[in-house]
Amino acid sequence: MGDKANAHPGAAGRATAADHPASVRNVVLVGHCGSGKTTLVEALALTTGAVNRAGRVEDGGTVSDYDEIEHRQQRSVQLSLVPVEWDGIKINLLDTPGYADFVGELRAGLRAADAALFVVSAADGVDGSTRMVWDECAAVGMPRAIVVTHLEAARADFEEMTRICAQAFGGDDPDAVLPLYLPLRGPAGPDGHAPVTGLTGLLSRKLFDYSTGERKESEPGEDQLPDIEQARNRLIEGIIAESEDETLMDRYLGGEQIDVGTLVDDLERAVARGTFFPVLAAAPAGEGARQGLGTVELLELVTRGFPTPLEREAPRVTTVAGEPRELKPCDPGGPLVAEVVKTSSDPYVGRVSLVRVFSGTLHPDATVHVSGHGLADRGHEDHDVDERVGALSAPFGKQQRTLTHCIAGDLACVAKLGRAETGDTLSAKDDPLLMEPWQMPDPLLPLAIEAHSKADEDKLSQGLARLVAEDPTMRLEHNQHTRQVVLWCLGEAHADVALERLRSRYGVQVDVVPHKVSLRETFAARSAGRGRHVKQSGGHGQYAVCEIEVEPLPGGSGIEFVDKVVGGAVPRQFIPSVEKGVRAQAAKGVVAGHPLVDVRITLLDGKAHSVDSSDAAFQTAGALALREAAADARIHLLEPVAEVSVLVGDDYVGAVMSDLSGRRGRVLGTEQTSGSRTVVRAEVPEIEIGRYAVDLRSLSHGTARFHRAYARHEPMPQQVAERVRQQA
Repeated sequence: MGDKANAHPGAAGRATAADHPASVRNVVLVGHCGSGKTTLVEALALTTGAVNRAGRVEDGGTVSDYDEIEHRQQRSVQLSLVPVEWDGIKINLLDTPGYADFVGELRAGLRAADAALFVVSAADGVDGSTRMVWDECAAVGMPRAIVVTHLEAARADFEEMTRICAQAFGGDDPDAVLPLYLPLRGPAGPDGHAPVTGLTGLLSRKLFDYSTGERKESEPGEDQLPDIEQARNRLIEGIIAESEDETLMDRYLGGEQIDVGTLVDDLERAVARGTFFPVLAAAPAGEGARQGLGTVELLELVTRGFPTPLEREAPRVTTVAGEPRELKPCDPGGPLVAEVVKTSSDPYVGRVSLVRVFSGTLHPDATVHVSGHGLADRGHEDHDVDERVGALSAPFGKQQRTLTHCIAGDLACVAKLGRAETGDTLSAKDDPLLMEPWQMPDPLLPLAIEAHSKADEDKLSQGLARLVAEDPTMRLEHNQHTRQVVLWCLGEAHADVALERLRSRYGVQVDVVPHKVSLRETFAARSAGRGRHVKQSGGHGQYAVCEIEVEPLPGGSGIEFVDKVVGGAVPRQFIPSVEKGVRAQAAKGVVAGHPLVDVRITLLDGKAHSVDSSDAAFQTAGALALREAAADARIHLLEPVAEVSVLVGDDYVGAVMSDLSGRRGRVLGTEQTSGSRTVVRAEVPEIEIGRYAVDLRSLSHGTARFHRAYARHEPMPQQVAERVRQQA
C-alpha cells in the first residue's frame, strides 16, 4: 500500500456509475467534531482529480457545499456523499457529522458503508463518543482504519497519538493497531516546530516527500534506518500475527526474510477481515499543490485493503408480510432491494433520496415499491406504495451528475420519490420486500412549539411531516393531555437545526414554549359535596340537586361512578346526566386544571322538579357537587414517573447516581456490563428530566446513554406541587 504500486491521478477522477460490485468501495468517515473529516474528504477529492487545485468543482462550489445551515454553523450537521475514482475503483466517501446530536446521520452512514475510516486529531486525541462508535463497528465486524490529522499543530505527536489509538481501540490486542507510515519532518522553524513534509513507508523502506505538492519517492539516509527498522519489525510481527498462514510466524522468528509482497497481501486480508487496524497520517494540500500529504497512501489502502460490497453480509430481508427471504449477496442481477439511507429536500428538485442498493440494479424512470419502516410511534406514517423513480445522480457539492443505473453495492441519489422516507425499502413492484431497519437512537429532548402566526399554523403540519420524514431520529408528538405539539430531538444542536430548517426550508416560523408534563389530580381522602343548580326566573326554569361522595382509589383505577340513590330522589333518566357532568368536570380538573383520576364518585341523594329538571341542569349540578367536594378536601397533584436506565462508564457511575438522587430519583440498582460500563436503573419524576439528554452528556463527557419509559403517576411532594401551581 504505497509499497505495492504507485498509482497516480491520471487513472482517477470523478466517479460515474459502477459496472460491477468489485469495483466499488463504500467508506464512512467517523470522528469527533473538528477532527478534520470534511477537510480530508476534500483533500482526497483533490488528489483523485475530482476537483481543481483550488478545491473547486465546475459550479464554483466545493465538495462540501451541501447545506446552508452547515455554512452558518461552521460544522457538518448531516450525512453527505462524495464519490471519487482511484485506480479504476469507485470510492463512495460518506462524510458524517461529528457532533453527538447528529448520531442518526452517523448511523445512516455506517449502514451504507462497508468499512470505516476513524479520523482523529493529533491535537485533540480520542474522545469517548468515538470509542463508542468503534465498539459498535467491532460488534458487527466492520473493517476499520485510523487516520491521524492536524499534524501541523504545535503539540501534535504522531507517535504518541498512535499509542493512544492502540490503547483506545486495540482492546486486548494493541499490536493490531499499528502505523504503516511514519511522518517525515522538515527543518524546524523559528518556533522550534518541525513541519511534517512527507511519510516513511515501513514495509517498503521508502520516503514519500510531499513538500513540493507532488508525491516524490526516495531512499532513506543511513541515519534514518535504525528508527525505521524498529517500527518495521513491530509492524511485521503485527501483520504475521493476523496471517492465515500459521507457519509464517515460525519462519520469521527463525530469521527468514519474509517477502514484502507476502506481507502486503496478508495485511490487506487482515484489514478486510476487520482484525488489523492500520494507522495512517494525512494533511490537506497547500495552496497550489495537487496532492495532500498521505492521501495517495490512504487511497491505496481503501482500494486494496478495504472490502468490496461482495464481502459484506446484507441486512436481513423479509417479504412485506414478514416471511424471511434469502438473497444472493450483492447480485446486480438479483431482485431489487435498496434502502433509503438519507432524505433531503431540494427547493428546485423536491425530495431527494440517497439510496444504497443491496441487490439488483436500480434504473431511472422505473416503478418501484416503497415499503414503510414501522416508525408510527415517532410520527411517521407506515406506507406500502408504488412510486416511479426519477433521475439517478451522483452528488458532488451542489451538482448532481446523472447516472444511467445503480448496481448492487453502489449508492446514488434518487429524485421524485414523494413518499419515501429515511429507512424505507425500495424493491420491485411485483416482488415487494422489506429490509430490517438499522438501530436508531431515541430522541429524548422535548421541544414544545407553537405556530408564530395564523399563516404559520396553516403550514406547520406539512413542515413537521417533511422534517420527520427526513430524520427518523426525531419524534413528533401531539400530546392530547397538555395540548402541545412536541418535537423530540437528540439534543440542543439537533433542535436548533430542526427549527432552522422549518424556517428556511419550509417557510414556517415557530415559537418555542415551555414543555409541560401530563400532571393529574386526585383526592387524598374521602370527601362529600352537594351540587345545587336552581334557576326560576327569566324563561324556562332549571332545577337539579345532587349529593355525592368522593373517595380515592389505587393508582390506575381511573374514574368510577356508582349510583346509590334510593326512593327515586333523582329520577332514573337523570342519573346518566349527573355522571356526564361529573366526568366532564373531572376531565377539566378541580384545582389546577389537570384531569382528575383514581377516584370513586358515589351519587347518594338529590332532588328534582317535575317541570324544571333537565339533562343540562343535572349535568351542571354534578359538576358543582364535584367542585364543592374538592374545595373541602386535600387534593394531591400527581406527576408522571419514568423508569430510567443509564449506560455509563464505570468512572462516572457515582456522579450519575448522585445526579439522579438530586432529581428526586430513586436508584433501584446497578448492573455491570462489558467494556467497563454499568447500567444504572432508577425511577425519576419526568418533570425533573426534561433536559436530562443535555445534562447527562455534559456529566459523562458524551459517553453515557439513557432510556426512559413511563412507569406510573404518583403524588408530587407538597412543596413541589405548590411551586407548580404558582407557575401555572
